Amino acid sequence: MSYKPEGYLIGETENLEYLSNMAGLERALEKQKILESTALLCDNTFTLHFDLCGIHGIMPRNEVQYNPGGEETKDIAILTRVGKPTCFKIIGFRREKDGSLCAMLSRRAAQMECRYQFISALMPGDILPARVTHLENFGAFVDIGCGIVSLLSIDTISVSHITHPKDRFQAGDRINVIVKTIDKEGRIYVTQRELFGTWLENASRFSVGQTVAGIVRSIETYGIFIELAPNLAGLAEWKSGIEVGTQAAVYIKSIIPEKMKLKLVLIDAHNGAAPRMPLRYFIDPKKENHISYWRYSPEVCSKVIESSFT
Repeated sequence: MSYKPEGYLIGETENLEYLSNMAGLERALEKQKILESTALLCDNTFTLHFDLCGIHGIMPRNEVQYNPGGEETKDIAILTRVGKPTCFKIIGFRREKDGSLCAMLSRRAAQMECRYQFISALMPGDILPARVTHLENFGAFVDIGCGIVSLLSIDTISVSHITHPKDRFQAGDRINVIVKTIDKEGRIYVTQRELFGTWLENASRFSVGQTVAGIVRSIETYGIFIELAPNLAGLAEWKSGIEVGTQAAVYIKSIIPEKMKLKLVLIDAHNGAAPRMPLRYFIDPKKENHISYWRYSPEVCSKVIESSFT
């Protein structure tokens, strides 16, 4: 079984077929399939309610989240499920007072299966699909399977420096990540910068003499760093009136692999926030689902930026 972040299953044909009628729900119960539907309401007992193609589905508070440490699920973790795709397993049916049939749902059971069948088998270097759940100053929290969340810290998002994860993502974005470390409690931390290519892979997309668009990422006394791609930035001479986060037009003066440098000339800068830089992956997770080592810096450069997952 493939354990995907919440939101990935909801439109898939198999998921829709299981949710299309009572017979499908019964098959899902028999086969213990993990399904997805949108939580429509949370009542005053913190029970989530679903409409499964005319069949009422309910998820009691204690079935909303699996907490390995045994702690109680926080109210906000339940309330924020409303309006969002939510995974679950059907754990039974019951008759309501009016005689209608109700499906009993458990996200906790889906998360337990995902944790023990998938998460526990992950190794550093594994490449995974993920979905951004929320952003903080220090990083992005991402769902790596059935609502199980991992931290993508800000320093692992890209080689090019950013001031906040919102410079790269927004909640709901589908991205790819790499398992970075797993602590002794089983918590997983992920990284993404290794997927955005090496210095040479990025620099080869540009040529001396071109004028290209970039984003101002930092302003120092000795110059202005301008990002041309998530893993590539160059330095332009200091100029007054420039703000971090604005879009700029820059002339590429020189490309120096030995020093891992791009020298730029700032032609113009536009007022207002620049659009987010498109994410271009240099590793296709459909073809490659694990890496052991990655070196960002060119072999001819004495400064080494690398990641080892062994």
